[in-house]
Amino acid sequence: MSDARAQALRALSSFLVAKTSLGDTLLRVSEITTEAMPAAAMAGITMLAEDGKPRTSVFTDPDAPEIDIAQYESGRGPCLDSWRETRVVRLDTMAEQATTRYPEFARAAQAHGIESSLSLPLVAADQGLGALNLYARVPHGFADADEAIGVDLAAAASIVLANASAYWEAAQLSEQLSEAMRSRAVIEQAKGILMARSPELTAEDAFGLLRQASQRENVKLREIAQRIVDRRPSTLREHHLG
Repeated sequence: MSDARAQALRALSSFLVAKTSLGDTLLRVSEITTEAMPAAAMAGITMLAEDGKPRTSVFTDPDAPEIDIAQYESGRGPCLDSWRETRVVRLDTMAEQATTRYPEFARAAQAHGIESSLSLPLVAADQGLGALNLYARVPHGFADADEAIGVDLAAAASIVLANASAYWEAAQLSEQLSEAMRSRAVIEQAKGILMARSPELTAEDAFGLLRQASQRENVKLREIAQRIVDRRPSTLREHHLG
């Protein structure tokens, strides 16, 4: 088990989020954890979706989200408790859960051949990011040693996820800023061309012409400016172009 823990931790520590999307990162985290647990038949990650509701964002088997729907609809389940309370939730037998804490989830799990589960909280900066859920097709599929490995892997996975999220947010912001700078540059070029063709135009006048053309043609201001820079045909009136 120590070898499995070490191998999984090495895989997580060497995983480069810059080379893959956030979704692929989540999937690889699930796969690495599943590989470290001999009894784990599948894994899924419960996180908050864009609509503000919990969802199985990534899964290694299509059965996982179908099982999880039961707990999302009922509002109770091991994945939800693990996430909300930032604690490990281990279910040794689904038969017992069917009449106690999580009847809806247990029935759905058994319908898909799952008899035990292990839910691990994903936490960063004391904030619950979600839960990593492992499912076994046998009762008592996860022992204390599995839980210990799971806690270590969930902690490492949380760092990976936090870094991935921060990376992609930064990458998106960087792209937005780059696009804004590119747009500004081409608009300034177009304004310069218009002013050169019509010396009586001020910078404000030139921008006004670009904006009018944008509104009239219902296209982005940058596209109008790019046409002028590229000397493409435009619906700007010839006397406006000098």
